[in-house]
Order: sequence, then C-alpha cells, then structure tokens
Amino acid sequence: MKIALLNDTHFGVRNDSEAFRNYQLKFYDEIFFPYLEENNIKTLVHLGDVVDRRKFINFQTASIFRKRFWDRLYEEQIDTHIIIGNHDTYFKNTNNVNAIENLYTTFDKRNEPWVYEKSEVVNFDGTDILFVPWICDDNREHSMEMLRTAKTDILIGHLEIKGVEMQNGIINEYGNAKSDFSRFERVISGHFHKHTDDGQIFYCGAQYEMTWSDYKDPKAFTIFDTETRELTRVSNPNTIHKKIIYDDKKNNYNLFDLAPYNNHFVKLIVLNKTNDMMFDKFAERLYNEITVHDLNIIEDYSDIKASVRDDILEMGEDTVTFLNNYIDQLETDVNKTKLKQYLKSIYIEASDTKA
Repeated sequence: MKIALLNDTHFGVRNDSEAFRNYQLKFYDEIFFPYLEENNIKTLVHLGDVVDRRKFINFQTASIFRKRFWDRLYEEQIDTHIIIGNHDTYFKNTNNVNAIENLYTTFDKRNEPWVYEKSEVVNFDGTDILFVPWICDDNREHSMEMLRTAKTDILIGHLEIKGVEMQNGIINEYGNAKSDFSRFERVISGHFHKHTDDGQIFYCGAQYEMTWSDYKDPKAFTIFDTETRELTRVSNPNTIHKKIIYDDKKNNYNLFDLAPYNNHFVKLIVLNKTNDMMFDKFAERLYNEITVHDLNIIEDYSDIKASVRDDILEMGEDTVTFLNNYIDQLETDVNKTKLKQYLKSIYIEASDTKA
C-alpha cells in the first residue's frame, strides 16, 4: 500500500500572501493531485502544520483551501489523516484546540479527515504505524509511554529532535533526543522544512518554498510504501525565489532573458555596476516586462568586514546563510550557535510580518 505524505503546508503563509497562495495551489493542481490520480493512491497522511498561524486564520484563506484542497480530497475519495503540528494548535501546552477540528470537520462527524491530537497506533493494510503529533505538556507523558511500548517499529509524526539539521548549517538543539526513537526502524517527521535522512530519521522537508531560506533547497512530497518501507520523494520543480548576481563586467544585461524570473521574488545582488544606464534600464525591465512579486536590490555592503563581504557576495547567499557565515567568521567568545538561533528567530519574525 502506498501512502502520500504531506507536511508543513502552512496555508496562509506570509500574511496570506496571494502570490504564495497561488504558488502553493499550483503545486496541488499540477503535481500533487495528478500524481495521486496517475498512481491510484487513495490515502494521505499529513504530518502537521496544515495552517500557518496558531491564533487565527484569514477567512478567504480558509475558504480557498477548503474548496481547492479539502473538497478535492473528499471528491477523489482520499482517506485523509491529519497529525496535529505546533502551528495547528491555539495553545502551546495542549493540542485540544486546533485549526483542523474547528475548520475542516463536519457537525455530523462524517466525510472528514481523521485528526490525531495524541499519539496513537493506526493500521494501514496490515502495517501498524505510530502517529505522534506535536509533543506538549498535555500529551508528553502519554507520548513518551507510546514511544516505549507501541508495538510497531514505524513512527510518523511532527517531531522536534535534537541534533538534526533544521536549516542549511543550523543544527537543532531543542526537543527530544535521538535516543528516544532508537528502537524504531523508521522515524518519518514533519516540522523542519529542510529534507534530511540519516537512514533512520527521515525529515520530509516542505513541499514548496516559503522563505528565502528555502532558496535552492530541493522541494518534494513523499510517498511511503508500507510493504517495502521505501520512501520516495516526488519533486516539485516550481520555485518562487530567484537571485540575479549582477556583474556588467561579464554580462550585457540589455540581452538578459527575464522569462525565468516571472512570478518570483527576486534579489538583484550587485557585484559590479560600471554602466549606470544599463543597470537602470535592467531594473526597469524587471518591473515592467514581467511580474516580480518583490524586487530587492542589494548594493551596499560597506558595513561588513571586507574579508567576510567578498565571500558572501561571491556566493550570493540567502539571508540566514549570510548571517551564519558572517557569525562563523567573527572573532568572538560568544556562543555562535545560540547567536545564530537568536538571529534566525528575529529574521523569521520579521519575515512573517512582511506582507
């Protein structure tokens, strides 16, 4: 039996951005649902963080995704199971009040997804799988007991595990130890948006880009085969972030093809600008000839230490990697790992407040 796995879909991401919503819907319309139909896959497990914001949801977002996602699952008779993630819950200490049960279930409790607030063993075609939702104060004791005693060696959940690379160059230092899951043959999880696999713990990674930290990070959804226990990633080639490293010493930008940058967030990183007229004309073309959701022109690195600046400019990195590399090259006694996590949290908070 083959099961489709989704996770960290974050409906309503970036303050209900229409650009991101259309980008997400393109994935479902052109990749996800056609793949399920072509391969006759009739079961979906969502590994948590269905919605983006814990406290509220935009009504238009809720309506659009009900019609374009939930209703389609029902129409195509997809048996749907939702494991609650930390973004799905209103409170931090319990999963009892969550978006899924309040938005996407019916009063008669029929024709709706199965929702898992607490750890539970679920059988799929003879294969037992332990579902573990976001571990919080209310369910921690039960969750740890299930980790010890559940009669299965396959776990699917929304987990925060120490020692896992949660983003390029950033290792998570919080949550459960890897040893808590040592008896399981396979641990499959949502939560971190970067895909990693150490042979036992498999983080699916997000299906699509949501921040600049996802730039050039391959995106996919996952198929789990209960018989062979194989995990197959189905690529999503669509992107929404692109960078242009501007260097008019090497390129003639009057001839630059803009088509690949249409309907993208674009960073124009200026390495060398010797012809102001060419640069201004190129910037005008970006605004007028294609749809750019946001154009960020980066020219001034004068406040950054020269040796660090050269490396960063050459690589044209995203903001978080930029900060991490800058911190790595600083001469300081400050705990660099904690400093990276602190700056990352500020960056994410700032990104979430930007329309």
